[in-house]
Amino acid sequence: MPSFQHNGIETAFLDEGEGEPIVLVHGFASNKEVNWVQPGWVTALKGAGRRVIALDNRGHGASTKLYDVEAYSVDKMGGDVIALLDHLNIERADVLGYSMGGRITGYVASAHPERVRSAIIGGIGIRLTISASNSEAIAAALEAPNASDVTDPQAIGFRLFAEQTKSDRRALAACMRNPHRTISREAAASIRVPVLVATGTKDDIAGSGPELVALIPGAKLLDIPGRDHMRAVGDAVFKKGVLEFLAQRP
Repeated sequence: MPSFQHNGIETAFLDEGEGEPIVLVHGFASNKEVNWVQPGWVTALKGAGRRVIALDNRGHGASTKLYDVEAYSVDKMGGDVIALLDHLNIERADVLGYSMGGRITGYVASAHPERVRSAIIGGIGIRLTISASNSEAIAAALEAPNASDVTDPQAIGFRLFAEQTKSDRRALAACMRNPHRTISREAAASIRVPVLVATGTKDDIAGSGPELVALIPGAKLLDIPGRDHMRAVGDAVFKKGVLEFLAQRP
């Protein structure tokens, strides 16, 4: 799997297919394989004639693990996406992010609009602009000696997912504790590239999709029926909606 160095961080990525580029940014405790390869996204997008690029975010997958909380602000993680575009000599690309990757996508679209053709913000609604109230509980769950020690129902979900993805839980805890993993309402409202917001109708983590759509001028909403946060990512409705959005965007 290829990788590149940027500001002392090695970022692993995949680059497959031909056509207009789309960059995929995975969610917290996931990686490019779990978020994009296994659920069929890479195959679907390549089948639609796209060049598909997906990175492992810092602290995740095969990329450099960092244990400093300050290393995981959204501007630094978004900077890794821009650095990947620079490394591949790509001037502009569509960007699709899920959950934490949706936050990063929102940041890139607001701070670097000249690099973004369109932004698909998946698995995150208005919480794009709101810090999680239970960040410390999740970080503590990741650091707990055993999963059986965790009692918080949402935190145990993240702990078990981190174990499933064989993640570095100490790096994830540092990421979760960073207070600057969101963008402001003003930054979200400043986005002018075409935007699709996609959330599961049973997702109790993302926050309101319609509220975020109302905040971003011209944004479109895609409901993923009957899906919660973990199950929405591979849903056929999600894929179909994204492919239609990409085909219709200017």
